[in-house]
Amino acid sequence: MKIHNAHIVFEVREDGPAVKLNKAELVVEYMKGAFDFNPDQESFWVILLNRKDYPKGRQMVTLGTATSALAHPREVFRAAIMASATAIICVHNHPSGDPAPSIADTQLTNQLRDAARIIQIELHDHVIIGDIACDPTGKGYYSYRQVGLL
Repeated sequence: MKIHNAHIVFEVREDGPAVKLNKAELVVEYMKGAFDFNPDQESFWVILLNRKDYPKGRQMVTLGTATSALAHPREVFRAAIMASATAIICVHNHPSGDPAPSIADTQLTNQLRDAARIIQIELHDHVIIGDIACDPTGKGYYSYRQVGLL
């Protein structure tokens, strides 16, 4: 039986000097433009980090509907393993503009946290990006790390 390797393609950002992604605000800035092509659909991205938390690139894991983007740990960590990333940050958007997490978002974050422990690739954060105008907190994003859930 012959097995072909899947091609994993991730986007390398070269918009300026590399920035250590150690704050949710920097993650939001790094993801600018990622959701522009499908603004009415949720898309789930993984940012691949090196051992010093600088981005190696980003990859869209899945493109969903207006209300959900299904992701599974195996797809999320596949790119990280192929890119020899030592850590990841997960990011997805809420087309409604309200970045408050759903129950499904929190369940997925918990699954990703557990999988990260097993394969020893750190999950630094899961950031949900919305719209400042629709966010009751006025930030326009939600960070599981900032609220102490990661």
